Amino acid sequence: MFLDVLLRIRLPLTPFGCLWIPCSNRFVCLGTGSGSGAPRKGIIGVYGTTSGEIRDVHTIEKPRAFRCGTFGATSLQQRHLATGDFDGNLHIWNLEASEAPLYAAKAHREIINCIDGVGGLGVGHGAPEIVTGSRDGTVKVWDSRQKDLPVANMEPALGFNRRDCWTVAFGHACTQWDRCVCAGYDNGDIKLFDLRNMEVRWETNVKSGVCCVEFDGKDTSLNKLVATTLEGRVHVFNMQKYDTNTCFSCWSEKPYKFTAWTVRHLRQNRNIFVTSGGAGCLHLWKHNESSTLLERTDHEREGKDSTTALLNSISLSSQPIGNLDWNPDKQGLCISASFDRSVHILFIADQQSF
Repeated sequence: MFLDVLLRIRLPLTPFGCLWIPCSNRFVCLGTGSGSGAPRKGIIGVYGTTSGEIRDVHTIEKPRAFRCGTFGATSLQQRHLATGDFDGNLHIWNLEASEAPLYAAKAHREIINCIDGVGGLGVGHGAPEIVTGSRDGTVKVWDSRQKDLPVANMEPALGFNRRDCWTVAFGHACTQWDRCVCAGYDNGDIKLFDLRNMEVRWETNVKSGVCCVEFDGKDTSLNKLVATTLEGRVHVFNMQKYDTNTCFSCWSEKPYKFTAWTVRHLRQNRNIFVTSGGAGCLHLWKHNESSTLLERTDHEREGKDSTTALLNSISLSSQPIGNLDWNPDKQGLCISASFDRSVHILFIADQQSF
């Protein structure tokens, strides 16, 4: 099983996000333009794949640069894109009629670093919701049916330091009542928020800034959580071995000399996931359910018997790959965007070993 490059294109923008448009052969890249002036414009480029080629469908320009986006809270029929920008604004766009946003809120005082959605696209029970994390230290959950105000706001108590939130992810949306949000911060903190009970269910520190967190499935009970860090580590937490008096079991590996940027689980097989690195490399991994995890004590321990196997790695660029997305309809089809403005479409070959 290995990753193989199918198509490649150079973008006229600096991409901070790349996402497949559900139920189509199109994808979006969002970010900022190449001009030297400040503030830079925000750009959403819509691209299609036809007859072995990538073509430019249309481009949307807005006054503020986009930092992140998600389709996770939209329906398969609407396919509306939610975005966060450098001024702390949350918008929801109809890509076919983008003159004005369908929803707008001043979500944060500073840049929205990260965003995720659940309850849309047939993934996750309960209402469609969006979560945002910001440099202002807050994590907020939004329902587009409620204007201006978040339905939940997680922030430090008065007098405590506000850490820069770099990543957020929904999980445990297995009933209409249950839902969790995991957030990672620049100081290495990882916090698991229980939205049903409105409490911090679990927290730890991995001693390095947390660039990305993701559960192996949003609509299942807590199982695996993967976190990537500034120092190039990949941490895999076994969320099934949770006890109120103990910590989660954890496996850790350092596949990158530089930053480990992103993690994305294959939607059709949650045991398969891919991570990206600061030197332009992708690593393909597989969770081994039969492997034994070492229990964590006050300090994380690493074992020789890994719970996760490296299947393949590939080098695509000399610049960091900051964005990844698996196609929700075609198993094994992946898109990546790097800071040299290159987009690669890849495919997992030899999938019989799934």
